[in-house]
Amino acid sequence: MQKPYSLQVYKFGGASVKDAAGITNVVRIVREHGAPGQVLIVVSAMGKTTNALEEIYHLAFNGQEYAPKLAPLREYHARVITELFADDSAEQQEVQAEVDQLFSQLDQQLASLRQQQLHTDHYDQYYDQTVSVGELLSTRIVARALGAHWLDCRPLLRTDHTWREGRIDWPTTEHNVREHVPALLQRGPVVTQGFLGATPNGQTTTLGREGSDYTAAIFAYCLQAQAVTIWKDVAGLLNADPKFFADTVRYPEISYQETIEMAYYGASVIHPKTIKPLALRGIPLFVKSFLNPTAEGTRIGDCRHGLLAPAFIRKDGQCLISFESKDLTFISEENLEVIFGALSQARLKINMMQNSAISFSVCTDFSPYRLEKLLDLLRSQFTIRYNANLELYNIKNYDGNSIRQLTDGRELLLEQRTRQTFQFVCRATPAPAPVA
Repeated sequence: MQKPYSLQVYKFGGASVKDAAGITNVVRIVREHGAPGQVLIVVSAMGKTTNALEEIYHLAFNGQEYAPKLAPLREYHARVITELFADDSAEQQEVQAEVDQLFSQLDQQLASLRQQQLHTDHYDQYYDQTVSVGELLSTRIVARALGAHWLDCRPLLRTDHTWREGRIDWPTTEHNVREHVPALLQRGPVVTQGFLGATPNGQTTTLGREGSDYTAAIFAYCLQAQAVTIWKDVAGLLNADPKFFADTVRYPEISYQETIEMAYYGASVIHPKTIKPLALRGIPLFVKSFLNPTAEGTRIGDCRHGLLAPAFIRKDGQCLISFESKDLTFISEENLEVIFGALSQARLKINMMQNSAISFSVCTDFSPYRLEKLLDLLRSQFTIRYNANLELYNIKNYDGNSIRQLTDGRELLLEQRTRQTFQFVCRATPAPAPVA
């Protein structure tokens, strides 16, 4: 399909814009290493801002004092602005005024929230209104540094009311993006937020943690971009997270299908929903290092390749939940229908599952209030046991050596394998280094 716009979509994560030096590097990459033509830049919240906002929000929602946590976040952004625009006091004051306004609005929102004593059913809805501020802050600063047009993505990216994991209304979103963005791109670079969308009545939604990758894919799909590049602090798509594994291997090229499976199992380098819209349009995805922008990186696309090095994927913060029928009857289809319905209602995503004659076990991300909701729904019908603070490991394209490397010396609480994937749940321990 011919691309109507010579457009590149770049996505920069929080690590790349964590300080003034990082933002200066982003500006340099766009100006010196960017491909010719138009560029749309998707930016995440700076550094660990999202984590900080989550903590601040949790305090306010539960009626606790949040100001001592909010003040350092405000100071952090002010310090970056001061360093970044040290040579232009007028620009510095203008950016600071924009950021101050966002923090003032956030403070008012949190103060009101703290007094309301809302039911936990409202937790996710108000979470989105609070945590989304991180991307609004970062993009204001980056857009000024680049001299680019700042675009609020929320009126364009239409979602439903699934808080914290908004589902995109694709026809409306594509119409909105194609209607408003091309004219902006003709004037120069455009900077917009990752992770965010909005409902038909304008309430902010988020697309899931690390959802900025998905945002880049949405814009690329709607505008039929030539390529998407995700700029990371690693050399490309690796077979394991170098924070936990030594001797990692970079994949020079990998298929859409293989990447989707790796993302599904928890590979942190790509958001799971990113690949599908790109594959539908045949848009290649490049994963490159913002620390070494001239390096090759990884190309993800419609390609064929031989056997890949085993991929080691680790997810912490896991919870293993087991259900047994109280009358010791077999776990039947009717039982499973009830359990799956409750898991959906509690919005707990299954990362692994297994059943025996009288029990059914699932591994999910641990969320105390979601787990409590699940228990409320099912404790009258089932005996339920759970273990938290666990780790889930997935080995894609495993062999005997890779399994031994990860399982030796561990207490495996649950394990299973398919033709290409070996999974197990265990208690949290330091991760061993796999053999490349």
